[in-house]
Amino acid sequence: MLRMRLTQNERGIALITVLLVALVVGAISVGAALIMTNISLINRYNERQLALEAIADAGIEVGRSALNGNYSLYPDTAYNVLESGAAVVDAGGASIPNVRRWVYVGPTGITSGQYGVFGSVVSVAEDDFGNRVVRRGEIAQESFAKFAYFTDIEPSNISFGGGDQLFGPVHTNSYLKIYSSGATFWGPVTTALTVQGGQYGTFAQGYTEGVPPIPMPQTADLVKLRNQAQSGNTSISGNTLGGQGEASTRIEFIAIDLNGDGDVNGANEGFFRVYQSADPNWVTGEYPSDYSRRYLKNSENCGHYHADGSFVVADDHPSEPSSDSWQDAISDSDRRCYLGGSDSLSGGFNASDGRGQWLRWPGAVSPLVAGRADGQYLFPLSRQLNPGFKGVIYVEGKVAISGVLRGQVTLAATTEIIIADDVTYATDPGAGTCNDMLGLFSGGDVVVADNTINAPVYGSGRRGYLTYDDSKDEFIHGIVLALDIFTVERYWSGPTSTEWCETRRWGRGCLYLSGGIIQRTRGAVATLRSSGGTGNLKRYSYDQCAFTNPPPYFPTTGYFFRSRYYEVDPVGFDVDAYYRSLTPN
Repeated sequence: MLRMRLTQNERGIALITVLLVALVVGAISVGAALIMTNISLINRYNERQLALEAIADAGIEVGRSALNGNYSLYPDTAYNVLESGAAVVDAGGASIPNVRRWVYVGPTGITSGQYGVFGSVVSVAEDDFGNRVVRRGEIAQESFAKFAYFTDIEPSNISFGGGDQLFGPVHTNSYLKIYSSGATFWGPVTTALTVQGGQYGTFAQGYTEGVPPIPMPQTADLVKLRNQAQSGNTSISGNTLGGQGEASTRIEFIAIDLNGDGDVNGANEGFFRVYQSADPNWVTGEYPSDYSRRYLKNSENCGHYHADGSFVVADDHPSEPSSDSWQDAISDSDRRCYLGGSDSLSGGFNASDGRGQWLRWPGAVSPLVAGRADGQYLFPLSRQLNPGFKGVIYVEGKVAISGVLRGQVTLAATTEIIIADDVTYATDPGAGTCNDMLGLFSGGDVVVADNTINAPVYGSGRRGYLTYDDSKDEFIHGIVLALDIFTVERYWSGPTSTEWCETRRWGRGCLYLSGGIIQRTRGAVATLRSSGGTGNLKRYSYDQCAFTNPPPYFPTTGYFFRSRYYEVDPVGFDVDAYYRSLTPN
């Protein structure tokens, strides 16, 4: 009986064990089914999320493309709605079900335009299940300052050649032509038409033909700069007196060591002065009116230094025979020519020299310069000394320029900008520090003057052509933008082998330009002759800083390029509040 009870107990335990195993297997099966269901749900959610992210990302490019096709879609303030709950299609054009998209565009960051045109495209993608993705793409407009060389029209009689070397981006809306003498292009090259003579060119980054034309800036873009200049008391009233290469208004950039550290790189050490006269010839150091008959005998801009250190012009010297004649004045080793109003002509600063006058700075004079003779005539180029300054100088009419620039400036003139003498930065642009930047925006031409400073002059019959500047070469640091042409005045005339350009004899030496040239129609700077050539032999280099730090309020091409990308928290997202948060007051 004991054995029977044990056997019965073992059978009961087996039944229970089978039931327990069945329950465990069933639980595992149910759990596995639930896990597979969850995995399926998770996968479906991830797929929807990834799809929403891709749709939102695509919305940023849709917005940027729309702006590049129609710039009027870009608002001055707030934002525009480009899509509002729009249906979305895939690459094949099929509608993506249960998904809608909103795309907004508007200016963000510093919206004044002083540092460029910046904005954001915001894209919101939602599905019918309550899922949402928000993305923002920053966009910025290309500045014309990015180009090393740009033209709207390439004349039929001018081509690249003679070993020309161009660094940086090059674009023309016309045919890009190359002579058999060859040219090298180190940056990207684009043309709206075709390259002619491409076999004679060396293209380090290749070239692209048939790209969309890039419209030149308009006069209206220049006139807009007047308001920016007025806020900083840097809007100058001039006129259009004088021929090409002559002006009655002159701007001289000056860098002053205010803190006594031995250099002029301080943020507040940049200034300019404005000189005006009724005589454009005097202002720009042109040849005297009877130059063809008497050489520089009657010049009031050219002369030499006497033993006491004073500078005496040729017109104040007696005729030969004399121990100190006018011919001595323009032939001695210490001969020089100066622009009208120069301190050297007066033996120091002279507010009114009888031929013209320097304009007073209308703002408050800083104690840092109040002790200088010209302290009341120095226009500051910094916010520290000129709080309203926005980086723009505007001249109504023509203006001649020279000097050393410390600061970030766009100089605009309605008719013509004349390079009357060297215009250089306080810091060498080759240093790559981007401390200084000059944009020259002319409603007409930008002209390198053929004057007694920039060109060798046939001073007298005694010694023929002579140089009257501290250097035989001309130097320009800056980005030139001319709504007509950039040229050298009377480039076709004058000596052909008087001054050396590096190892080559030429008429007026080298023209060193560090920056870029943008012009509607390509202008000439020289002509090739059997012995050397007339005008200046060009030696252009590209300033990389112009691409990353363009001159203030410099015109843009209208093309928006991609910048930074952000993922935005969709919880509680409100587009009005978001754009307000991205734009400072």
